[in-house]
Amino acid sequence: MSDVIRSDIRIRPPSVPIRMAASFARAGRKLAAEPLGLAGFVILGLLCLIAIFAPLLAPYDPVIQSLGDALQPPSLAHPAGTDEFGRDILSRLIFGTRITIQTVLSISLIVGPIGLLIGVVAGFFGGRIDALLMRATDIVLSFPSLILALAFAAALGAGLTTAIIAISLTAWPPIARLARAEALVVRNADYVVAARLYGASPIRILLVYIAPMCIPSVIVRLTLNMAGIILTAASLGFLGLGAQPPAPEWGAMISNGRKFMLDYWWVAVMPGIAILLTSLAFNIAGDALRDILDPRHARS
Repeated sequence: MSDVIRSDIRIRPPSVPIRMAASFARAGRKLAAEPLGLAGFVILGLLCLIAIFAPLLAPYDPVIQSLGDALQPPSLAHPAGTDEFGRDILSRLIFGTRITIQTVLSISLIVGPIGLLIGVVAGFFGGRIDALLMRATDIVLSFPSLILALAFAAALGAGLTTAIIAISLTAWPPIARLARAEALVVRNADYVVAARLYGASPIRILLVYIAPMCIPSVIVRLTLNMAGIILTAASLGFLGLGAQPPAPEWGAMISNGRKFMLDYWWVAVMPGIAILLTSLAFNIAGDALRDILDPRHARS
């Protein structure tokens, strides 16, 4: 009897925490093998820390005006210069990181579940449900995302919340198309067929067996889409439909600085560099995340 017990203990599969720790360890080793992807994640981590500790990191108040210091070039006192109202641009960039991260996370939390739900339902059930949901998706995709976001933002009114809603209403179709493609493959897998034979309901199969298998691809696509989300949000801010003054939104800062572009280049260039670096970091991190979560895309 003791031999049987010992044998059973030896073949017992590892617990869930052990499997999760092993998965994170494998992901960490893959990420360490890609220095560029690791750099992208490091930059994103720094941006999150800057957003959290913005009041401690900013050397000046981002909204208090000092007309005597207007349009000062970069110096030790103001490393990124000052704008037309004498506000420190570096402090405004630091606090603007909060707005950017908040916008990206809010849109991702809205778009991800909506796109995933629509896609897996369409791919799993097929037939008329698939046709109806995909035709609605095609209608949204037929409009340029920026133009459609501008229309929604103009209809809902200017503001950060309305900008988030407007971008979310236009950003879910690519996620839905991807989730549908994944669901079409997964629904014919052996374990899904076995679940049907054991009497699992369609809702249980959808939520337990199909949707979780689509989540990694959705996360990768969301990460890659964040650069586009940042640019769209900056475009709305540039046109005055995003966060309203005196909020330090990067797109609005570029809009205000374009009048001084020739003589005082730093007013518009500094927020432009912030947008560039943040978008590039999300693209690099998304590419590395795709290689980690999907071996089919791994580099040889």
